[in-house]
Amino acid sequence: MTISSGSATLVDRLAGRADSSSLVRFGAVLFVTALTSAAAQISVPLPFTQVPFTFQPMVVLLGGLALGSRLGSASQILYLAAGIAGLPVFAASAILPPGPLRLLGPTGGYLVAYPLAAFVTGYLAERGFDRKYVTSVLAMLAGLLVIYSAGVTWLGLFARTGEAAAPGVSAAFSTGVYPFIAPDLIKLAIAAGFVPALWRLLGRSH
Repeated sequence: MTISSGSATLVDRLAGRADSSSLVRFGAVLFVTALTSAAAQISVPLPFTQVPFTFQPMVVLLGGLALGSRLGSASQILYLAAGIAGLPVFAASAILPPGPLRLLGPTGGYLVAYPLAAFVTGYLAERGFDRKYVTSVLAMLAGLLVIYSAGVTWLGLFARTGEAAAPGVSAAFSTGVYPFIAPDLIKLAIAAGFVPALWRLLGRSH
């Protein structure tokens, strides 16, 4: 299994085939931003935690895999900017209204980690990790680790629920990591095949 030290991303390949490469890249960033917003609306609250089940992490990681580090990160910065501006792009919350206060709530750590997670996954994609299924899994796992690390740190050390203090790191793992590991790994195992499959369609897998 060979990993390239500097490879074009999927969006680079598609942009290279278009008359307006900048427009293709800009459209791809907007698409991933919109897809992240849409994924947030598929939110399933769980009775034992204030962190809902959503499909956002997989969209974030797929965006990084397809767009690369800079554009993948840009798509998530744009997503957060839309949420901070008050647009209804975040998952539903029973305790916080739309807007910047959402970043101070229980899911704030996960949200602010999205740009970095997309960057890390995209960085690996730029080095050829997006061409094969196994390496795509590894790239997405690296990004998922970023999301979990930031999310559980914020939840355990800083997040407050009403008048209640932060639950502590151990409790944060119980409410913000353990319930989501199996579903996220299943979603990741499925999603990791998308970009390599598109590369095969383009005749560029190796």
